[in-house]
Amino acid sequence: MALYDKPLEELVVYTPPLTREPDFAAFWARTLQESSRTPVNARFRPIEYPTFGAQVYEVYYEGWRGAQICGWYVQPEGDGPFPALVQYHGYSGSKMDVYRYLMWALQGYAVLAVDVRGQSGNSTDPACYTGGHVSGWMTLGIMDPEEYYYRGVYVDCVRALDAVCSRPEVDGTRLGVMGMSQGGGLTLAVAALDDRPVLAMPEMPYLCHFKRAVDMAMRNPYLEIADYLRRWPEREEQVWRTLSYFDNLNLADRIRCPVLMDVGLKDDICPPSSVFAVYNRIPAPKELKVFPYHNHEVVEALWEDKLRWAHRYLRR
Repeated sequence: MALYDKPLEELVVYTPPLTREPDFAAFWARTLQESSRTPVNARFRPIEYPTFGAQVYEVYYEGWRGAQICGWYVQPEGDGPFPALVQYHGYSGSKMDVYRYLMWALQGYAVLAVDVRGQSGNSTDPACYTGGHVSGWMTLGIMDPEEYYYRGVYVDCVRALDAVCSRPEVDGTRLGVMGMSQGGGLTLAVAALDDRPVLAMPEMPYLCHFKRAVDMAMRNPYLEIADYLRRWPEREEQVWRTLSYFDNLNLADRIRCPVLMDVGLKDDICPPSSVFAVYNRIPAPKELKVFPYHNHEVVEALWEDKLRWAHRYLRR
C-alpha cells in the first residue's frame, strides 16, 4: 500500500489545533443574519425528461448578494411529504445530468442538486474581488474574509435548504446533505452552519485543514493557494487568516447531525490527514469508511452504505 501521508494508526488520532480567529462565531452569525434578510425566491420550472415515477424541474433561487443559483429538482410522483437530499458538486464541476438523481427519487427522496456560483454550471457570481488571484477560484478575494469567494459559496449552499423547503411536498424535518470532494466540503460546512440537516454524507471532502492540505497535496486545486503564495509570499499570514474562517477544521465541532464520510489513503488531492483532522473533531454520531487503495474518486462500494444511512435517518 503506497502511502504518502501519515500511517493509519496516527491518522485515527490526528487532532491538530484549531485556527479559529476570536471573531469566528460572530463572523458566521453576522453572515447568516445578512443572508436571512433576502427572500430565497425559488422558481421551479417543469422540464420534460424521459422518466417514469419522477418529475423534474429546473430551479433558480437567490444566493448571496445577488447571485442566481441554478439547480435540478427531482421529485417523486405523489403528494409527499417526502424526505429531501441536497447535492453539492465537485470543484470546477456542475450539477451535471438529471439521470444521476433518479435513483434517489425512485427511492422516495426529493433531490435538489445545485450549481456552485461561477463554476461550470449555470449559477452566476456577481461578486467583485479586490486584488489579483491565480487560475481557479481558491484565491478569489483571499486577502479578506469579507470578500473571499467561499463566503458566498457557503451561504448559497445553506440557502439551498431554504429553496427545497419551499416545496409543499417536502418534509423540512427530514433533510440530508451530500456531495463528493468540494461537494463533500460544502456538505460539512452546511451541516455546521445550519441545524436543519439530520444527515450529512460527505465523500472524500475538500475544504478541510487547509494548511496541511496545501503542504501535502500533489494536484490542484489546493495547489492554487501555493501558486498564489509563490507570487506574493509577503501575504502568507493574511492568506491563512482568511482561510481559517472557511476551514472545516474550525467548523466541524458545530456539526450535530449524523455523518457518514469516506477517505482514500492514496488520495493526493484531498490528503487523508486533512480528512481525518476534520472527522476527528465532529462530535455527532459518525462513521468513516477507510479505503486503503483508493485515490480521489467515487467509491462504488459506498453506495449501499449511503442508502442504508439515508433510509435510517430520513425515512422515519
